[in-house]
Amino acid sequence: MAGQVGAGQHRAVIGGLWDEMGHLQLDFMRARGLQPSDCLLDLGCGSLRGGVHFVRYLDPGNYYGLDHNQSLLDAGYDTELAAAGLQDRLPRANLFCNADFSLPVEDGFFSAGIAQSVFSHLSFNSIRRCLETVAPKFRVGAILFATYFELPANQSASDDISHDPGGVVTHGHMDPYHYRPDDLSQAAVGAPWRVRNIGQWGHPRAQSMMAFERF
Repeated sequence: MAGQVGAGQHRAVIGGLWDEMGHLQLDFMRARGLQPSDCLLDLGCGSLRGGVHFVRYLDPGNYYGLDHNQSLLDAGYDTELAAAGLQDRLPRANLFCNADFSLPVEDGFFSAGIAQSVFSHLSFNSIRRCLETVAPKFRVGAILFATYFELPANQSASDDISHDPGGVVTHGHMDPYHYRPDDLSQAAVGAPWRVRNIGQWGHPRAQSMMAFERF
């Protein structure tokens, strides 16, 4: 992946649809009350497809991104933010790189969060670890919105499912994964989240949305 990113293909590496998905994420969050004064966590932010739009909208310094790939974070900051003239609105230290979902901020810091196309690439136990690890960093009442591929009620989890639109084929045992809403509710058991399925929200590849509200 680092070679592709170094060759300027960071937009393709994270799935393309650069402008469409970037605008969609911001529009979704604004429609659900995101204010410029909010401190937002973009979980699995990649090369800042949504981040460019959030950095422009939020008050300076209020965007934070976490990803496991440093080359994507570098491309987002050095290429995308620079081209948009937004680097002065985001301290580079606000971009965290690790695979264990650790966040070097105080508890109760974030007032909003989004995880676009993250749970679709994680096993159940990794989702559970994510929800348990990040929960303390959200203030009470904050909502983490997370997309996922939804398994139809009449389908076995072991089936391969083709999702329309987009044609993405998901699986129960390997990436990209599909889940029932109850699966994700179960993943949050033991962590301080209230879980609500939003369902379809206009994603061009048919990912559904789940809301995790901190209590």
